[in-house]
Amino acid sequence: MRMVAGIALIERGIARLSSGPPVLLAVLSVLTTVGGLLLLAGLWTPVAGIVVAVIEVWKIFLLPVNLWIYILLATLGAALAMLGPGAWSVDARLFGWKRIDIQDRKK
Repeated sequence: MRMVAGIALIERGIARLSSGPPVLLAVLSVLTTVGGLLLLAGLWTPVAGIVVAVIEVWKIFLLPVNLWIYILLATLGAALAMLGPGAWSVDARLFGWKRIDIQDRKK
């Protein structure tokens, strides 16, 4: 899921930047691309997911065309922020992969 969201965000950001947008859209496109790179690498995944979700929700109100792609990317960003980076990520290598083992109750 991280790879799909990251690649989609990078592609959307670069495509928007290549069309010569106004300054606000250029800043949002750069932030979207950086967020996609962070998600793709699995670095600061909760922060990057929240930033991506907020930017995509902001784009819904800023650019009311093609709403479903913004809703999809915002949902993916929020889901990744809640799920975390996963086992194969930079976060897992730096901070260790968190795992919760549920023990049976002792009688």
